[in-house]
Amino acid sequence: DRDVTGVQTCALPISKAADPALSPAANAKFLADHAKLQGVISRPDGLQYRIIQNGSGKHPALTDKVDVYYTGSLINGAEFDGTEEGFPRAFPVQDLIPGWKEALLIMREGDHWQLVIPPQLAYGARGSQDGTIPPGQTLVFDLHLIEVVAKSPEEVEREQAEKAQDEDKHPGPGAGGSAY
Repeated sequence: DRDVTGVQTCALPISKAADPALSPAANAKFLADHAKLQGVISRPDGLQYRIIQNGSGKHPALTDKVDVYYTGSLINGAEFDGTEEGFPRAFPVQDLIPGWKEALLIMREGDHWQLVIPPQLAYGARGSQDGTIPPGQTLVFDLHLIEVVAKSPEEVEREQAEKAQDEDKHPGPGAGGSAY
């Protein structure tokens, strides 16, 4: 079973996947009703969030890792993943589902938000690879961004060296001085 990055997690019982409360109509109604709640901010692509607590730290970049506490559930309340107090999880931002990436890039360290992520920003029509999250599901997350962990100078240097090596292999148009 997988979490927001594809990491192993606990599975929902098969009966949850067939729950009529998870139908496409139920998901659409949940999104529409949730968007009307006081304090909910809806982004143009459908991501919804409500600020529980404002932080004042830095914003993560796509290339950063983040330490977070979170709980993920389906719209019927069935929890499919989460952390325990005292045991945050570290994730590379770029490896997360689109809804998490989008939210994290506008969050600050210390922010605690409720996210409601429509299917197209989560696992879409296919569901999670392991079946933990059925197809077409809106996901609800309680997400607390603890810390942005920037890449170490060694990681940055290694990536720059790999990029330079790749560019040497594929130098681009006009390189190599070949005449036509």
